[in-house]
Amino acid sequence: MTSAAASGICAGRVVIVTGAGRGLGRAHARAYAAEGASVVVNDLGVAPDGSDEPGGPGGTDGPARAVVEEIRAAGGDAVAHGGDIATPEGAASLVRTALDTYGRLDTLVNNAGFLRDRMLVNLDEDDWDAVLRVHLKGHFLPLKHAAAHWRAEAKAGRVPHACVVNTSSGAGLLGSVGQGNYSAAKAGILGLTMVASAELAAYGVRVNAIAPAARTRMTEQTFADTMAAPADGAFDAMAPENVSPLVVWLGSAASAGVTGRVFEAEAGRITVMEGWRPGPTADKGARWTPAEAGETARKLLTDAQPPGPVYGAR
Repeated sequence: MTSAAASGICAGRVVIVTGAGRGLGRAHARAYAAEGASVVVNDLGVAPDGSDEPGGPGGTDGPARAVVEEIRAAGGDAVAHGGDIATPEGAASLVRTALDTYGRLDTLVNNAGFLRDRMLVNLDEDDWDAVLRVHLKGHFLPLKHAAAHWRAEAKAGRVPHACVVNTSSGAGLLGSVGQGNYSAAKAGILGLTMVASAELAAYGVRVNAIAPAARTRMTEQTFADTMAAPADGAFDAMAPENVSPLVVWLGSAASAGVTGRVFEAEAGRITVMEGWRPGPTADKGARWTPAEAGETARKLLTDAQPPGPVYGAR
């Protein structure tokens, strides 16, 4: 699979992309293939809220197979996987598919997810659990099984140059009104990224995260005005393909030395996010009384930066 801008930066690499049947995942899978990678295209084939697609049963690999056909038609190499990666069996079979088909695994892009938006007072426990499951558990389990393979490779003296790219969100960085479950899951992915980057470094594995903004099935309704396509000929700032070049670079050997980082990616803009850092502080050297603690906290807040706007509340 070739394109005018292709450099072959991922030639010979084997890449898994979850949730790759549509939107960002599809764009990532196609971009990796265009740069020479063999791609395992995972998608469960469900609606934007995780329910069965209208007119057919959920849990099919139809969207994944469609992307595989697109990649192959353009001269690339890909295979479909329709398993549920938020189950141990599905995550294990995902990694096995890469190893059985291509004999190796170099990069894991965790991208699968869906939305069930509600204000907190109306948010059902089932909707909380479902969103945490697909986003957070759906990152943890593929990462766990891929990491076990890479650890075995390292212990056998074959230290890999492996990469993981996790998918968070502005909602995970700042919170998002009406998306308490999604924001919590995406914030959890950031914590998981930091831990994984530290734990897996000894095995030759680098772990980073992105917080993308793009037009997908999840965002085009929630943020309809922001995500609208432009007039013909104008730069489509919200096209998911704008995010993929950074994801491809992070999943290539060219990003050596980059780990434990979070990047915002939107339109033509890339931002390194710097996370929680100590601000103004006071130390009494002894225990505060509640009144003293409150007075001190208010004084510190006068010197602190104000919190940023909640994502989407603008």
